Amino acid sequence: MLKLTQLDYIPDELLSVSPRELYRVLPGPTLVHLEGRQPQPLFLCVLQHGNEHTGFYALQKVLKKYRNTELPRSLSIFFGNIEAARRNLRRLDEQVDYNRVWPGHQYGDCEESRIMQQVTDIMRERKVFVSLDIHNNTGLNPHYACINRLDPKFIYLANLFSRTIVYFTRPLGVQSMAFAELCPAVTVECGKAGQPYGEPHAIEYIEACLRMAELPTHDLREREFNIYSTVAIVRFSKDIDFSFSNDSADILLDSDLDYLNFRELEPGTRLGQFKDDAFKGVEVWNNDGDNVVQEFFQFKDNEIRLLKPVMPSMLTSDEHIIRQDCLCYLMEKHDLPELQ
Repeated sequence: MLKLTQLDYIPDELLSVSPRELYRVLPGPTLVHLEGRQPQPLFLCVLQHGNEHTGFYALQKVLKKYRNTELPRSLSIFFGNIEAARRNLRRLDEQVDYNRVWPGHQYGDCEESRIMQQVTDIMRERKVFVSLDIHNNTGLNPHYACINRLDPKFIYLANLFSRTIVYFTRPLGVQSMAFAELCPAVTVECGKAGQPYGEPHAIEYIEACLRMAELPTHDLREREFNIYSTVAIVRFSKDIDFSFSNDSADILLDSDLDYLNFRELEPGTRLGQFKDDAFKGVEVWNNDGDNVVQEFFQFKDNEIRLLKPVMPSMLTSDEHIIRQDCLCYLMEKHDLPELQ
């Protein structure tokens, strides 16, 4: 039976193990509370996806720094999918996605969703100050921050990490959306796991949030950033055979798709080719839960092409990740005047 472990200290071994060895130190999902000068805790979430290591390694270095000195602010840390981290996978095939079962999700009741509800309730009682969920991408993406509310404090928190900000309301059940009911919350994407700049950037961001006395509310027009709204998620139906290299697949995707991330694509941009009626397995779900594939894609002469200008994010060539999650998200520029 999966259950939440709570600790009020950092086990010594945690500061030196790899994510694949973490199961030897923590029995499963674990919430650690550490006291600091400012009592309202910073909430830090790592390893919701077991192959996204940057947040974990950054946290180790921050904890080592403050091992023998007082933290500037109290810190609560949630270590997520430790079993998936043991195998260096996003999630195990038999598992739900840890970042889809937080309060507000659309799954049925499960052990994981009960744990996420418990974590949320605990942090509500502790009057959480700010929430950070640290992730990696599998495709080529810049570092960017995601928010679920167009609120000045949320935008400031995201902009502290990156000039590139993504606003989204789907999928449901993500950690940042649940914690947005409690405090300013952000998800930060630190590029591919293992890239050299990811860890220092995450360390710098965690440190900045630990030392922050309050979130400024000055005019956001003084700051430099771009906000993009996610308008749709692209997926394949379960019965479709797709590939980046197998010519016999129903859908053969272009091998360099992830180079298109965060680029403003013109109508007519090609994503791949298909056989027979395999195009019917392409799904584009908007924020209302409708399949609007015909609004975004043209299927002609056995090619998949864009019908309208969009900017994709999270395009990846990892077929396993695509099956577990999605091919990509489609975004449009969000003008600042609409935020006021």
